[in-house]
Parts: sequence; C-alpha cells; structure tokens
Amino acid sequence: MTPAARLSAAIEVIETIEGARIPAAQALKEWGTAHRFAGSGDRAAIAGLVWDTLRRRASSAYLMDDESARGRALGMLKLERSLDVERIAALCDGGRYAQAPLSDAERKALSEGSLDRAPPPVAGDYPEWLDAHLDRAFGADRVAEATAMASRAPLDLRVNTLKAKREKVETSLSHLDAKPTPFSLLGLRKPGNPG
Repeated sequence: MTPAARLSAAIEVIETIEGARIPAAQALKEWGTAHRFAGSGDRAAIAGLVWDTLRRRASSAYLMDDESARGRALGMLKLERSLDVERIAALCDGGRYAQAPLSDAERKALSEGSLDRAPPPVAGDYPEWLDAHLDRAFGADRVAEATAMASRAPLDLRVNTLKAKREKVETSLSHLDAKPTPFSLLGLRKPGNPG
C-alpha cells in the first residue's frame, strides 16, 4: 500500500471506532481481516497512524478546527510526525486510494495553525479534570510533560559487543536515525517519532 492509501485506511478505521463505538484494537483487527491484501507492514503503519491520532485527539482537532477523523489525522501528521503542508498535501492528492485534496481551510490550518492559545488540557491532550493535578506536579511544564507522555517513547537497544561494536551497529541502523544512548556505553536509541 502507498502512504496515501495507509492514511485513508487509518481514517476509515477511526471513523469505524467512533461510528460503531468499538475499541480501537478490535476495529484494527476487523479492518485487517476484511482487507487481507494488506501486509503486516501496512497493518502496522495503519495502526501507528490510528494510535497516534487517538493520542493527539484534542490538540489535532483544535489545530485543524475540525473534529472529523480526517481533520484529526491531518492535524496529527503535523503535530506528532512533524510533516509540513506540502508533504501532507502529497498524501491527499485525490488519487486512487488517497484522500481528497486539502481544502483551503485545511491548508491554512496546517500552515498557520498553532496551539499557542489552546487551553492546557487541549494542548497537552489530557482530560480537563486532570489539569489541577498536573499543575501541582509539573506547574507551567504540564503541557510539555503531557505532550511527551502522549508521544511514542524511544526504543533503546543493547548492542551485543561479543558480536559487533556499537559504532558498526549504529552505522547499519543509520536509516532508523539510531544514536548512542545517553546513559549506556552499549546502547543505541531509536527515536519514538516515526515521522
């Protein structure tokens, strides 16, 4: 599947989750069963898009001023995966299996929109009732802390130095943007953001 088709499938799954009021894992499983042509890599990529969109639900809807599955998925691509407007527009070119082209309002929201004026629970993607507790724990940093918790964690790998040197493994994993870990002389860290 193309990246554009994966985005369309993810939006379809999010619409199913909300329309049928079923758990995300069940919706993803049912989608995979109904679309056997999708390989494991496609299903994993679609699941990643779905989970990232669900984690950034409030902030992406605020950014796009759109509560729809499409609006939130597009907002997530900017907020979580750091894609610029042109890369997002390339995924929404109206081609076969792709989403319709970006509207002028979507283009404007993606290029000019920001979370600067969003209330902390929206900017940090956490429930409003949690704001007082996070404020006590983190103060002014509560949005940054909540955003970090809503993002994918990095993956730390330990290099087996009996088989290879860390530098050699780092070179072979350069396409994953793996870097030495800050606390271990034997580790490599792959960033959590797939963008």
